Amino acid sequence: MAGELIGAMKVAASGLNVQSTRLRIISENLANANSTGKTPGADPYSRKTITFAQELVQANGANRVVVDAISRSADPFRIEKIPGHPAADGDGFVKLPNVQTLVELTDMREANRSYEANLQVIKQAKDMIAMAIDLLRSGR
Repeated sequence: MAGELIGAMKVAASGLNVQSTRLRIISENLANANSTGKTPGADPYSRKTITFAQELVQANGANRVVVDAISRSADPFRIEKIPGHPAADGDGFVKLPNVQTLVELTDMREANRSYEANLQVIKQAKDMIAMAIDLLRSGR
């Protein structure tokens, strides 16, 4: 029984790891939501995306989640007319990042909740292991 609970803790720990990475990527996107190119017509910051995959752990036969890839979004950049901006082209148009703040905040909330859920699994498994040890010590 303890081995299965430890396996559950390892799976949940892998969930903590990927959600932590996801939160870092979201933070980068939010921090660069207004980062334009440095020269006229240059591409601005491009939104990063993260994908996950499952990986079989041979030791206990459990599937854990891992980061599969961190890539750049293929969504088009926003274009606004801002004459005088250092990144404006000859017509005064500036390419702005393809980051949507509302989408990032929604993703952040989801990642945070997933992180908390995995943390709760670890706490519950730890408590169950402690209860089993207490039962064994008391000789019941």
